[in-house]
Amino acid sequence: MKDILSEIVENKKAEIACQKQIVPPGQLRTQAESLERKNRSMKQALAQSPTGIIAEFKRRSPSKGWIAQEAEAAVIPAAYQSAGAAALSILTDEKYFGGNLRDLRTARPTVNLPILRKDFIVDEYQLWQARIAGADAVLLIAACLTPERCAELAEQAHTLSLEVLLEIHSPAELAYAACRPDMLGVNNRNLGTFHTDVQNSFRLAEELKRTAGQEAGAPLLVSESGLAQPETAAALRTAGFRGFLIGETFMKTASPGQSLKDFIKQIDTASYLLKQRPL
Repeated sequence: MKDILSEIVENKKAEIACQKQIVPPGQLRTQAESLERKNRSMKQALAQSPTGIIAEFKRRSPSKGWIAQEAEAAVIPAAYQSAGAAALSILTDEKYFGGNLRDLRTARPTVNLPILRKDFIVDEYQLWQARIAGADAVLLIAACLTPERCAELAEQAHTLSLEVLLEIHSPAELAYAACRPDMLGVNNRNLGTFHTDVQNSFRLAEELKRTAGQEAGAPLLVSESGLAQPETAAALRTAGFRGFLIGETFMKTASPGQSLKDFIKQIDTASYLLKQRPL
């Protein structure tokens, strides 16, 4: 079966090489490091939220094609904030997901929530871009990086006051937590095949808690992809997760903001019912 992730990463490296020809790395780095902007803490926002939803702005996916081709970054993120999102995720990959850094720059002044730059980050250049565009956090995907490279990028992100959401998919990637991320996510979608199985988060929950620890500086646990049912989010919260990255469930509807608002109400109901169950 074709490995979609390898294709995406190969294309990403080619994109970055072209971008460096337009804006030299030294120039971009100087601009990023000279910015005086206080970042919002995504980890803290999720920890303090009763639902922990990271609402995602996403136009398309490699497996399903266009989801919301005409979606506007000036409208939907603000609607998510009004509906009760704890944080936002904005996809900035253009070829495979229909997004770009302009979406992040457009959304930034419309909201006060922390924003995650969601992309396939393989180079410091992308961290400087994220900082300049207004991101508060970046996604690092274990499957895209060696442990050493992941640690280097995480350190550079923190130097730029960007929080790190580290994404893993299997127990074999738990060692990547040594890069000291702020948040540790389980992707329920296999990035090689794009097959989704929400049970992946439940399977890894106990191992994640042992690896992440319970001390104050431990990464906050996030479940990503395939979360279409409020009952699932409520159950995952009971299992120890405090962040839930959801995009397609909202973006495929006519009103993503209203869909999120309805979803949150249903989570509240589901959480109440879970607490009423006899032990």
